[in-house]
Amino acid sequence: MLPDVRSDFPALAREARNGGALAYLDSAATSHKPLAVLDAEAALNREHNGSVGRGAHMLAEEATELFEGARADVARLVGAEAESIVWTENATAAINLVASGIANATAGVGGADAARFALKPGEEILLTESEHHANIIPWQIVAQRTGATLRWIPVDDAGRLDLSSIGDLITGRTRVVALQHASNVTGVVHPVEAVTELAHAFGALVVLDGCQSVPHLPVDLPALGVDFVAFSGHKMLGPTGIGALYGRKELLDVLPPSVFGGSTVKTVTMTETTWLDAPYRFEAGSQPVAQAVGMGAAARYLLGLGMDEVWAHELEIGKRMRAGVEAIDGVRLLGPSASDPDEVLGLAAFVVDGVHPHDVGQVLDDAGIAVRVGTHCAQPLHRRLGTPNSTRASAHVYTTPAEVDAFLEALAGVRAFFGLGAVSV
Repeated sequence: MLPDVRSDFPALAREARNGGALAYLDSAATSHKPLAVLDAEAALNREHNGSVGRGAHMLAEEATELFEGARADVARLVGAEAESIVWTENATAAINLVASGIANATAGVGGADAARFALKPGEEILLTESEHHANIIPWQIVAQRTGATLRWIPVDDAGRLDLSSIGDLITGRTRVVALQHASNVTGVVHPVEAVTELAHAFGALVVLDGCQSVPHLPVDLPALGVDFVAFSGHKMLGPTGIGALYGRKELLDVLPPSVFGGSTVKTVTMTETTWLDAPYRFEAGSQPVAQAVGMGAAARYLLGLGMDEVWAHELEIGKRMRAGVEAIDGVRLLGPSASDPDEVLGLAAFVVDGVHPHDVGQVLDDAGIAVRVGTHCAQPLHRRLGTPNSTRASAHVYTTPAEVDAFLEALAGVRAFFGLGAVSV
């Protein structure tokens, strides 16, 4: 069971617009930062500011030690070795790093060592209908540049992957399978192991979007068997402007970089360059050192709570939230029912009949409830679920049952506010 951590998050003590308590239910978009993260960033800037990896003086050595220590802490959170973690600007940049590396390999960058990544016209990249735009658009561009073909795994009415035709979708032509670990709309945790096993049987690479899984449930990325995983700092109680790419070391060492510059090279002449081994071949230029240190502090904070306990809290809060949404007349829950035996993230995306999500969000905000409105960067999934957009409430370690109940009470009054129906819960 998680301890009460509310006092660790100073932003949560703010008053809402109505002068009451703030119920922050938008953590799937951006989570709040505990004092441990805020203090780690401040200490780096205040006491240890130096150029990482570029100096022999005291401050540069201290900054480098903190920067690399943070890498090791993030690696520990996901069961990996430090050398398999690349710092990126965010998860979107991490996915683009892999996609661009594959496109560069196809163009001949990286030579024979990188040829394993090259795509040929007619070879296939497989996505899912559930993906965030950040795991769709880069692969569209790669397909355009290489002549590869895009295909996708459909989802059912609850947003689960429909694997009934997986044998026709993953074939000898499949070179890349890109999928999310968990949906930011339905909360569904996808069967990554089954998809990965079949993809690897045909020699395909598996690229995973771990943005919604790494902050909320125990993950062991090497044991999961995937090849590359992107995740971000700001969804796991860390800073914005920092993310990470996990990759199998033997692949990272030969994947061509996509951003070029200082700190990534072994030798440079006026006509050619040789690259360092991973992770440094991908970390060109000055790095976001304070943000990386903050992300490392967030990893330590989550490890201190225990990811099994974090996940248990998530499941309990999520079930309470989803059951409450389902009980309100005129509100349709997206994704599995609260009574479904599948484990689902602590979030609830829903549609209020007759009320646009932006209006739902404003009414809830006036009641002190912060939620997300719109497409959540998942337009194809929303179309599949029969709506252009939705409202989403989402939890994290600091979310309480009382906040969920306040949200449900406010949501129950939305349609009545617009004169569309009586309150019913």
